[in-house]
Amino acid sequence: MAKSFKIQTLNKISARGLARLPGHYVVGDAVDHPDGILVRSHNMHEIDIPPSVQAIGRAGAGTNNIPVKKMSERGVPVFNAPGANSNAVKELVIAGMLMGARNIGGAMAFVDGLEGSDEELHKKTEAGKKHFVGRELPGRTLGIIGLGAIGSLVADAAIRLGMQVIGFDPGITVEAAWKLPASVRKAESVEELVKAADFITLHVPLVDATRNLINTQRVALMKGGVVLLNFAREGVVDNAAVLAGLKDGQLHAYVCDFPANALKGEKNVVCLPHLGASTEEAEENCAVMVAEQVSDYLDHGNILNSVNFPNVSMPRESKYRLGIANANVPNMVGQISTALAEAKLNIHNMVNKSKGEMAYTLVDVDSPVSDALLDRLKAIEGVLRVRYLPAE
Repeated sequence: MAKSFKIQTLNKISARGLARLPGHYVVGDAVDHPDGILVRSHNMHEIDIPPSVQAIGRAGAGTNNIPVKKMSERGVPVFNAPGANSNAVKELVIAGMLMGARNIGGAMAFVDGLEGSDEELHKKTEAGKKHFVGRELPGRTLGIIGLGAIGSLVADAAIRLGMQVIGFDPGITVEAAWKLPASVRKAESVEELVKAADFITLHVPLVDATRNLINTQRVALMKGGVVLLNFAREGVVDNAAVLAGLKDGQLHAYVCDFPANALKGEKNVVCLPHLGASTEEAEENCAVMVAEQVSDYLDHGNILNSVNFPNVSMPRESKYRLGIANANVPNMVGQISTALAEAKLNIHNMVNKSKGEMAYTLVDVDSPVSDALLDRLKAIEGVLRVRYLPAE
């Protein structure tokens, strides 16, 4: 019988996703000593994460709400669901472009404020609509900062709408580059992009390098009348710079997914209540992806889409498997191999990969692993966690 694992849910997770967990898993929001945690938006920085936790799955892309560094120090992979909500965000970005271009937010507020009979409303509407004249998208230039899964989808949709696209992403992966439409023009810097664009959309994580990415200096470089869209993270845009840009005409509109008191009620500002991934389809896709990733790790030690560990997977060719998380330091594989050899265990298959400061090794051996060997492996300097995963 397979070993039972306990999964704690810190938010409501799609039932379709939870259904992907194997039958030997116990799932709930109040389980004791969980082996894994599934989370959406819950702030895990403010809770004590039990030492029993071996994996965390974020049903979404961003992991700012999870203490990733602390988990790395424990040898705990943090999984996410890159691309699972990309279409949902892309659709909202396109809606945001249209809202900004056609002054829809202001026009709706204008209509909501009208009073009188239907005939009076009609007259006021005809007199007031001249204040909400918009612009069309074809021929305009969209600047995309961040060309990952979402950015590439937005680029493709914009091109199909007749727009020109310029993009900037110094860290673009080969896989992401292959997905990017060939007509996207490459910018060499954020400054080059903001000078050229009529619309600017951001699709970057919030890290030190992207905090206040759009600031007073970069707003000043814009050609004037730009529609800025932020469906990435709140901190990548300086709200004070945006408000100043709206006042002096550098910005025509700001559409974002992150309400703030400074933005409420401001003309040509549309704030949405963090709707980027809020579709039934996206929530299901994210939950399915992380449930499968977490269970594959707990049962078999395989890692896919971890933000702090390398991707490592290996088909089982033996009943006896070890998963070893360690600091990325020299001679770690040698020490592991030596310990196995001295325990007279034959290595059937072995994969070792690293990612930044972290490394991970999967080893299939031909005989059962003793507690003494497990203790020896755990005692190797730099080893963070050792998991023994015999197949039942």
